[in-house]
Amino acid sequence: MLPSFEIAQNQSIVIQGNRIIEIDTYSELRMKYEPDRIIVGKGKLCMPGLVDAHTHTCQQLLKGRTMEELPMIWSRILVPFESNLDEQDVYVSAQLSCLEMIKSGTTTFNDAGGVHMHQVAKAAVESGMRATITRSSMDIGEFLPLSMRQPKEEIIASTERLFQEYHGAGDDRIHIWFGLRQVMSCSPEYIRAAAEKAREYNTGLHAHLAEHRDEVRYCLEKYRLRPAEYLDSLGALGPNLVTAHNVAYSEGELDLLNERNVKIIHCPRANFGSHGFPKTPRMMQMGMTIGIGSDGSAGSNLSLFDEIRVFRAGIVAFYGLPVFDPLVIPATELMRMITAGGAKALSLENEIGTVEAGKKADLILVDIDQPHLSPTRNLVNTLIQSVTSKDVEDVIIDGKAVMINREMLTLDEERILYESAIKMDNMVIKAGI
Repeated sequence: MLPSFEIAQNQSIVIQGNRIIEIDTYSELRMKYEPDRIIVGKGKLCMPGLVDAHTHTCQQLLKGRTMEELPMIWSRILVPFESNLDEQDVYVSAQLSCLEMIKSGTTTFNDAGGVHMHQVAKAAVESGMRATITRSSMDIGEFLPLSMRQPKEEIIASTERLFQEYHGAGDDRIHIWFGLRQVMSCSPEYIRAAAEKAREYNTGLHAHLAEHRDEVRYCLEKYRLRPAEYLDSLGALGPNLVTAHNVAYSEGELDLLNERNVKIIHCPRANFGSHGFPKTPRMMQMGMTIGIGSDGSAGSNLSLFDEIRVFRAGIVAFYGLPVFDPLVIPATELMRMITAGGAKALSLENEIGTVEAGKKADLILVDIDQPHLSPTRNLVNTLIQSVTSKDVEDVIIDGKAVMINREMLTLDEERILYESAIKMDNMVIKAGI
């Protein structure tokens, strides 16, 4: 798959170290290189590894628990669950998340944070994945247990410790960011401090923003500003800010976000189920950077292919159908969101997100020699509508094979599934959910 989303036929790729160094026909490359290893790609499409730009690995053991629940799952289920996780729970949960992501073609993830995040970093390093990680960051909110609500000084200090220990780990696959869980659980003082620290460390800032109307009402009542305007007043809007969900914006907020070059992440299945439809066609028209996140697997799964299939259906139905515009969100733009768009959101556009010489070798091979994918008159369109996680055969991250013919090479799949089942049973008792 070329950066233009055209498909080049009969190509081979040379990887040296962690980078792609040349792409050409096999016959041409074989005269120049003596490979240590050959991965056969016949009948497969090589495309960039997918980027999950907003997820919660700590919620992996909640799979199937939040669907069909009445509001507010945040205070009734998610917070009690996360507050009862111990270090081993988080480690196993993160391993299971990495396992599911790799097997669905995701090579990079952006974790919005939970507790014991050093265990997530450890699991990511072991899995071979690329990740940006923060920690749960909440210093206000009466509904929060004390284990989740901490003084702003403690949040900043613990994030700095995480940065010093893991930023650059795994041959620079792991990056540590500062986090804002949401405006209703972060004080103005903490938001200002986190934004300043992110700039000081030259790293990113990850926030939930404009997720639902309650958040907008909270900001208007308390600060007389809408959520994006409120963060801007505290110096938090900037090119290093990645915002998740992005549903309840005014036109003025979109102009402000675009002016500040804030990166936009949508979580289609989470948003459509309880929050609404984002103004994505308008954002695309404005040229904003847009990525896709799974929002964790508590309500569904971690497949970005599933996310964009749902996203297209919802956006076309909401914005396109009333005006007879089936191109309101083109297939190539959806494919960009889970590859180059996510990479740019994480400030990795010069390293990953496309299959090109000079880029890091984060690649997946999709078996397209199957009745539901081939033959086709437009492969990208068919991928958007029909590809599944199980069609991903091989995964290479940072130049290293982590899955070949759907066999995991970095993680013990059988052990992780066994330990995860035990942990899930124990968490039901501990968290009382």
